[in-house]
Amino acid sequence: MEVNKDLILKLEKLTRLELSETERHNVQHDLSNILTMVDKLNELDTTGVEPLVYISQEINVFREDVVANEVSNEAALRNAPTSQAPYFKVPKVIQRNS
Repeated sequence: MEVNKDLILKLEKLTRLELSETERHNVQHDLSNILTMVDKLNELDTTGVEPLVYISQEINVFREDVVANEVSNEAALRNAPTSQAPYFKVPKVIQRNS
């Protein structure tokens, strides 16, 4: 996969970011380095290596579900820039294209 300016512009649009030319160049360089590293990993012989499913060997380790440091709804909303009780009010980030 080639990381070119068109791809960076598409990613910029998808992520709703506005990057400067310098930032676009840096992102392009970083993504190219990441893909190069992944290609290097693909060169490794992994024959006979079991995939890692879980990092820990522990099975079904449960803890008691205890409520602690509970904050009231009013106290939480007190620090919110905007709210519509009893909820935080946030800008719309998903647009529906019909």
